[in-house]
Amino acid sequence: MSDYLIVVVNRACARFFTLEPVEFPELESGPRLTTCAEIENSEIKDVQEMYTDSKTGRGAAPQGGSVHGYVDKRDQHLDELRRRFAVRVLERIQKLARAERASTVILAASARMRRFLYPNIDTLTRQGCRVHKLSKNIINLSPQKIHEYLADDGLIPKQKKLKP
Repeated sequence: MSDYLIVVVNRACARFFTLEPVEFPELESGPRLTTCAEIENSEIKDVQEMYTDSKTGRGAAPQGGSVHGYVDKRDQHLDELRRRFAVRVLERIQKLARAERASTVILAASARMRRFLYPNIDTLTRQGCRVHKLSKNIINLSPQKIHEYLADDGLIPKQKKLKP
């Protein structure tokens, strides 16, 4: 069980961490960020392969005719996929927060995912959790770098280093 649940999210992936105390504090540096779950948004990856044309809104008529415009609603489709992924992430956050009995949830989300996650994360505050929202895409950092980043912001305790 951990007091902290740390979640880092972008449009394609979500990683869930807990902050665990070390078993022997006098022999190990700690606390440590431990990965407890990871979710991938396979729908986004499939759609990226489907959209081969990077430029939207323009097409040419057959046999050298004039150029005409069209709308493929790509952005709306991608937003819907992000919204669905956000629902899955929020369900997992609630499940893990209950299982770990976390009193603090830290959510770091990329710019595009924030608008889907932030409005619904407030349900955790009604359940007694403190929620810290961080507007930063740190999904590609290692767990140790994430720990350093969050500790520098004062959101989690720093990792105590052993003295030689």
